[in-house]
Amino acid sequence: MNRHENSFGGSKAELVFGDGEYHVVRKGTFVVCAVTSEKILLEDLRYWHADRQEAYVDAAAALKRELELRETT
Repeated sequence: MNRHENSFGGSKAELVFGDGEYHVVRKGTFVVCAVTSEKILLEDLRYWHADRQEAYVDAAAALKRELELRETT
């Protein structure tokens, strides 16, 4: 099985996001993007917001979320 096949299976991980690192609370293979609801394999996770405890699939999703929240304040 390759890593792309695994992206459709496995279990959702629970993480605590910090500045530049995260800690695994519950083991799993992926988290879900707060903007797109796409699964993100832990090995591909590069973008998150520590204060909001949200993961993002890419920089564009992180920026979209930031802009959305600025509009509501």
